[in-house]
Amino acid sequence: MVCYRHPDREASVRCQRCERYICPQCQVESSVGFLCPECAGGTQRKVTMQRTRFSRGSTSITTLLIAINVLVWLPEYFAKSASWWVDYMSQIVLMPANVVNAPWTLVTSGFAHDWSSPLHLAVNMYSLFIFGQAVEPLLGRARYLALYMIALLAGGVGVLWLGAPTGQTVGASGAIFGLMGAYAVFLRTLGQPSGQMLGLIAFNLVFGFISTGISWEGHIGGLVGGGIVAWIYAQTRKPQQRNLQVLALAGFMIVLVVAAVIRVGQFS
Repeated sequence: MVCYRHPDREASVRCQRCERYICPQCQVESSVGFLCPECAGGTQRKVTMQRTRFSRGSTSITTLLIAINVLVWLPEYFAKSASWWVDYMSQIVLMPANVVNAPWTLVTSGFAHDWSSPLHLAVNMYSLFIFGQAVEPLLGRARYLALYMIALLAGGVGVLWLGAPTGQTVGASGAIFGLMGAYAVFLRTLGQPSGQMLGLIAFNLVFGFISTGISWEGHIGGLVGGGIVAWIYAQTRKPQQRNLQVLALAGFMIVLVVAAVIRVGQFS
């Protein structure tokens, strides 16, 4: 086999994303193996320079998501005695029976957290930082953000179908489980060991089942949603499949919306 960029050079390594053969000069090291310059966004030297600039001040999507979660939580915690606090919370907390009146809470609830203590926020943001740092470099900003938001919505749909109609749910854990599920799919797709990741997912699922006050419904929804999005990415990772990838993601989004509409109709 020869390198797709240098036909005069032999190549035995494939890009982990598009599967084209690449010679040592074209191999760009990543956390899951080697990528070609196109999938990595440039040669090894260029990527190294970009990572250096990134570490000096460029803001990742993960950092922005953490900032949004913190900004949403601050009025929850510090303004509990304010007259507008109840109205504010009713607009962001997910209660299945109220989704017909506030459908946006399927998304906004994923950016809200327990207003009685910072611990809920701190644990989720730490988890988001850890798994975001692992997944975002694999996908790039746009696809990573799409994964996160679809998993977040899937978590909300999971609560809608499996949760108590009058129960109140907040937290980013559904989306975080989506990142965990996606990372497990990526590891298996790339032939990397995934046992520890699957064990971590299983442990957290069981912990959610046996603990009170934890939305296992959102965890399951987010996990399934993130896993499906990762599978779509894995099956459409070649450059010529980008349009198919977008169509598949749009189709899955439509399925989630239809599922939400059907469930909301049952509350009417």
